Amino acid sequence: MDSKTIIVTGAAGFIGSQLSLKLQGLGHNIFGIDNFNDHLYSPKLKAKRHNQFSIPIAQMDIRDPVHMRANFLDIIMDRGLKIDYLIHLAAHAGVRDSFGKEPEYHSNNIDGTQKLIELLEKLSPETKVIYASTSSVYGGTPISENGWTEDKVQGHQLNAYAYTKYINECQFKISKLHAVGLRFFTVYGPWGRPDMALFQFTKRILAEEPIDVYNYGDMKRDFTYIDDILNGIVVVLENMEDGKIDDGEIFNIGRGEQVQLMDFVKAIENNVGKKALINLAPKHPADTKETWSNTEKLQALGYKPETSIDEGVAKFYKWYKKHYYAQENL
Repeated sequence: MDSKTIIVTGAAGFIGSQLSLKLQGLGHNIFGIDNFNDHLYSPKLKAKRHNQFSIPIAQMDIRDPVHMRANFLDIIMDRGLKIDYLIHLAAHAGVRDSFGKEPEYHSNNIDGTQKLIELLEKLSPETKVIYASTSSVYGGTPISENGWTEDKVQGHQLNAYAYTKYINECQFKISKLHAVGLRFFTVYGPWGRPDMALFQFTKRILAEEPIDVYNYGDMKRDFTYIDDILNGIVVVLENMEDGKIDDGEIFNIGRGEQVQLMDFVKAIENNVGKKALINLAPKHPADTKETWSNTEKLQALGYKPETSIDEGVAKFYKWYKKHYYAQENL
């Protein structure tokens, strides 16, 4: 694949930062956008990702199209660069956090995305878009014997984060843009979000503090290691370039295996070398009991997840000890 000019929104985030680095390594011309907000965790970690990976990032908010056009997109075009792809990862995440914060999630995820769509339609309508959705859109959809397939969203989303991402799918489908969506399944790994279970459990087990285990431990997740996610995005990018993906397509991107929550905790314990103090808690209303991706559609294009939960947790813990453990203020 020849070098392309690619904009990544949310480029200082967990996935966006590492994706930008990977795409740069493949020879692409990367421009990042991030507002460096303090949603869910300190922007110090976003700044550290930015510095660690040497990613070119413009600090701005996608909800401000005047600023976006005047200070970023026009600059690219003034350089004579065609915007080949935009990978839209910017969003307010957090299924539990979104409870009671519906206006905030609407503003960032729905309004921000709509303004981005309208700006691209006016400025660069031929730009191809890959955007992030989430496994949470499946909500209460029953899981078949082979996992959730992309055409089976039958239940209501259970929280504002989930339904705003489902609305994003609708927004791109009715737009004039060439857009493809990816439903991410529980992404984890180095440089991840400190509010997520892997971070919180590791930190608390090391400190010999109790961890909250919801639904009394009876939960399953399709945990997907960050490198598998990045490889999957590259697969979609290359297949879009070859004209093998139709506009409006949606793909699950996950490991394709279920892991019991208590087995996940055990994998952390094995790395930390300590037993967790467990506080069994009732199910949170934002949570689904289990998730499971059927990735056959993406596998047909060349996607092949490779990292097991034991391997992934070990890689995370190695990173955590080096980059985070001694810097608890991040």
